[in-house]
Amino acid sequence: GEGTLVTLKVYDILGNEVATLVEDFIEAGRHEVEFNAENLSAGMYLLKLNSGSFQRQIKMLYLK
Repeated sequence: GEGTLVTLKVYDILGNEVATLVEDFIEAGRHEVEFNAENLSAGMYLLKLNSGSFQRQIKMLYLK
C-alpha cells in the first residue's frame, strides 16, 4: 500500500504555521524527523500531527 497521508506542522502560539516537517504518504511504523528551530524565537509552539483520522497536538517550549 501507499500508506497514509501524514502531516506534521509547527504553529506559533497565535496559530500561524511556522514549519511543515512532514507532508507525505507514509507507511505505518516508527519514523524520525529532524527540526532545525534556530530561526524561531524562543517561546511556546504547537506541534500538530495528523495521520488519517488520528490527530495529536503537542505543546513545545523552545528555549534559546
